[in-house]
Amino acid sequence: MRLILASTSPRRKEILGLLGTPFEVIAPDFTETLTHGRAIEQEVLDFAVGKAQSVASRQPESIVVGSDTMIAIDGQKIGKPAGFVDARRILRELSGKEHRILTSVAIVDGQGGPGLTLVEEVRVKMHPYPAAEVDAYLACNESFDKAGAYSIQGHGRALIERIEGDYLAAVGLPLRPIADYLSQRGVVISRDIASLYRDRSFLNWATFE
Repeated sequence: MRLILASTSPRRKEILGLLGTPFEVIAPDFTETLTHGRAIEQEVLDFAVGKAQSVASRQPESIVVGSDTMIAIDGQKIGKPAGFVDARRILRELSGKEHRILTSVAIVDGQGGPGLTLVEEVRVKMHPYPAAEVDAYLACNESFDKAGAYSIQGHGRALIERIEGDYLAAVGLPLRPIADYLSQRGVVISRDIASLYRDRSFLNWATFE
């Protein structure tokens, strides 16, 4: 079966690569537009479905995986920052607070399978950090393509007190349900997923309890 990741995200490509299963990457033709008043859980899922369907329509006999990530805090939906000023605003808003990372997965199965849709939630508590630390972090230039303006797998780790939930979902792709679906569809998974989650050797995963 032909497996395709509908994403331009290097981190999602890296996570899916942990399966040891061959796949292709095709950029989705889909525009993400936040809608005021719409539940974040539905919006983040619709974005994943839109990405997957945009690729599946061009590659109809493939299994296509789409995903999206948003952050929820104080009733706000936060995606990627619009620029430096917006990134600074977001990081200051997150300081000392708990927020939710919601990462969605949509699998469109052109090989006759049922497909899959889900939203994984991770709770993140940030340290209370001063404005100077925000500016120092922004100088690392890793904020601008990340929901919430920080990289949990990069230097942004220093801003985080703790997480509750799947680290890989927080980074950008919950791998376990994808692996389960692909296995059920007869796709060979070379990596032992239970060991992966137990050993936590990917990036800075082991720094979280």
